[in-house]
Amino acid sequence: MLLLINVILTLWVSCANGQVKPCNFPEIQHGGLYYESKRRPYFPVAAGKSYSYYCDANFVTPSGSYWDYIHCTQDGWSPTVPCLRQCIFNYLENGYNKKYGRTYLELGQSVKVEVCPDYGLPNVQTTVSCTEDDWSPPPRCIHGNSSEKCGPPPPISNGDTKSFPQKVYLPQSTVEYQCQSYYELQGSQYVTCSNGEWSEPPRCINPCIITEENMNKNNIQLKGKSDRNYYAKTGDTIEFMCKLGYNANTSILSFQAVCWEGILEYPRCE
Repeated sequence: MLLLINVILTLWVSCANGQVKPCNFPEIQHGGLYYESKRRPYFPVAAGKSYSYYCDANFVTPSGSYWDYIHCTQDGWSPTVPCLRQCIFNYLENGYNKKYGRTYLELGQSVKVEVCPDYGLPNVQTTVSCTEDDWSPPPRCIHGNSSEKCGPPPPISNGDTKSFPQKVYLPQSTVEYQCQSYYELQGSQYVTCSNGEWSEPPRCINPCIITEENMNKNNIQLKGKSDRNYYAKTGDTIEFMCKLGYNANTSILSFQAVCWEGILEYPRCE
């Protein structure tokens, strides 16, 4: 009963001060409140309340410590991201960093990596960034003799690379492809540079476009669909039916047509 009265009074004071929305229990990623089980029953709470919290290993508060206070405000909990990843730049094989041993936080902080000749980071990058999952890309320098490097990735029809292509890529670099709308990607969406050559790029397969014009020409319509134009991928089965007042002029089996790389045989009604 005392707990219920405390919660009601907290909400009443919050509304009286013009604070409509109280703070629910904070779900802290990579951390938690101290004495969580004892404090949880007293939520929600009004703005102005503060609680001590901790961060898990490899994570710290925005101030850089392993514990701090989280505050309930009119806009919600502050800080909004209580626990940030702490990345430490240690020894880098075949590379060099003037600020060796320094720590960085998951706030887009990056480190410029100075590497020895004939070595470099994957994907021709010169920096690594601290993210929630540690360094990206991993601070690993790979050997890149000029004879083993690759030029721009091969172009593909009806598709392109997801990122703007570079002039030179180091060995083991990868590039991702994507297809234009309605085209189907066939094969691996990634290519890898190895021994100066790219692996086999994917293909973008033509869709089958079922148009209102073709359906009117054959006196048919899509079964169970109201779309005037319909796009189907390779392997999709499209079901047709005769329009009202028309009868099939082709095999009944042809009314279940299969799309194959943009080619589709239409049934006909008369």
